[in-house]
Amino acid sequence: MSVFLELGQRPDEPGPPIHGPTAYPAEVTARLTADAATIIGRYPQSRSALLPLLHLVQAEDGYLTPAGIAFCAGQLGLTHAEVTAVATFYSMYRREPTGEYLVGVCTNTLCAVMGGDAILESLESHLDIAPGQTTADGTITLEHVECNAACDYAPVVMVNWDFFDNQTPSSVRDLVDSLRSGEKPTPSRSGALCTFRETARILAGLSNPGDAPDAGRVGAATLAGLRVAHERAMAAPDHGAPPDTDPKVADDR
Repeated sequence: MSVFLELGQRPDEPGPPIHGPTAYPAEVTARLTADAATIIGRYPQSRSALLPLLHLVQAEDGYLTPAGIAFCAGQLGLTHAEVTAVATFYSMYRREPTGEYLVGVCTNTLCAVMGGDAILESLESHLDIAPGQTTADGTITLEHVECNAACDYAPVVMVNWDFFDNQTPSSVRDLVDSLRSGEKPTPSRSGALCTFRETARILAGLSNPGDAPDAGRVGAATLAGLRVAHERAMAAPDHGAPPDTDPKVADDR
């Protein structure tokens, strides 16, 4: 009996993994090349700069395009396939045009228990879009994420990877309405909110005219473990200390 295996992208994925413009105008290429030189110069081996370069071209297009893939490959002496393999592995690299604000809702275990599912449903209804889609005005792209790594203030919503803590269905509707009206609410853990492209440029390691101020204060819930450690005079083992010589442990070995 023969078995046929069809390899490639999932049947429900539209188009190729990376699509869009295939080349940049000369002036854009020149500007990106200057930025790329700054980034590449920070690494002993040029190919180590691939991740920030992908953020750089994402800041240019709002998502990854064949033009961006070709630019990164040319700058680093890699093949298009090598760059695409990395670009499609990490979820922070977008493959579809993204709005000014990428709103991610966590529905993993703790956030779900605390109301994450209701928050996502509320946004889907309020914005009339599904996860992965963008509002008609290009302001909001809705994303369903598995975990924001912010369980201490669940349920959490992220806007361009900035945290908005302790959300409710009502508060997230107010949040996206503010964004669509041109306001920039202050995130829970940083000084100011940037647009998606501004954030991508910052992640590329480049200065930006709208650089966010210093991060906000860390909340008590985040510091709970550290507080208990201080109260109990707990400390990490000395790096130079000998390994545990407890007789029972030694016998078990």
